Amino acid sequence: MEYSYTIIDPDAVSNLQLSTFLAEYGDFNCSGISETPDDGLNLILKFSPDIVFVNLDHDAQLIFQKIIELHQYITELPLIIGISKTKNHAYDAIKNGFFDYWLQPFNEFDVRKSILKLKRKVPKEKEPQTICLKSYNDFHYLNTEDILYLQADNNTTEFFMKDGSVANAYKTLKTFEKQLPKNFVRIHQSYIVNTDYVSRINFGKSICSLKKVDKKLPFSKSYKEKVNQLKQTLSKNSISSLN
Repeated sequence: MEYSYTIIDPDAVSNLQLSTFLAEYGDFNCSGISETPDDGLNLILKFSPDIVFVNLDHDAQLIFQKIIELHQYITELPLIIGISKTKNHAYDAIKNGFFDYWLQPFNEFDVRKSILKLKRKVPKEKEPQTICLKSYNDFHYLNTEDILYLQADNNTTEFFMKDGSVANAYKTLKTFEKQLPKNFVRIHQSYIVNTDYVSRINFGKSICSLKKVDKKLPFSKSYKEKVNQLKQTLSKNSISSLN
């Protein structure tokens, strides 16, 4: 499991420094950066991040107002960490249920302690290893590690396995989108891919190539942001030859 985070901060230097700190831990994935509280609220509702970092030196009262507003739309708020050059907003942050409060410039030791505390509060969950396809009295169990990708076929879904077999389920692709582990990402109206098998992403041709099989899956513009996040995750765990 990765911890997804969103940053609400107009300061590009601060954003870069924070992202660099988090990248050292290898299991934090940025789901978006916003310069304004309104755009930040939209990112939270869109991506449901685990953690939100907010710079309280810019429109602090508006940020607190937006956090209160979040309760109207979601039942469980993300963990919120306030960032500031002073302690002026610390009391209001505590009143609004902030998880932590970081002073700038960032102190690596303080950041490390907060992240370890955060990991204890939100431990990694073990992802389900199997998925059950039910049809009347027939129960078909698939190991999720063996699934290459899913493809929509009208109101049914086909599961393409690494051994070359295909399993069918009489449910739509959307049904499985939130049931599968987080390494499964929807890249197209008709496809969900197991990202563990992605070997290449070609943005010019809008295709993802897969390991084990000679298969290229298209991705559409409406899912391009998810493919961008996938690229960042794969690149973070790779030795890069880019200059």
